[in-house]
Amino acid sequence: MNYRLSQEAEDDLIRIYRFGFYRFGEAQADRYFEALYLCFDQIAKNPEQYPTADRIRRDYRFCVLGPNTIYFKVENQGIVEIIRIIGKQNF
Repeated sequence: MNYRLSQEAEDDLIRIYRFGFYRFGEAQADRYFEALYLCFDQIAKNPEQYPTADRIRRDYRFCVLGPNTIYFKVENQGIVEIIRIIGKQNF
């Protein structure tokens, strides 16, 4: 399966990178940014392995990576849409 990012997810990535850059430095921000994209690839390979987020929105699933929660859904064409990447969620 393939994936695509919503505009909100793209904005979230920019915010996350900037925060990491200013807080932890360029090298760490780059490593975490790469980890996010590796996680997107894993989600796209097997989205059903991740828990549902029905209490947030029907048909959404989520994956936790570090302090962030990645929300996504599988579209009719089998493409995974990464909806949002939100920090500090309690599950």
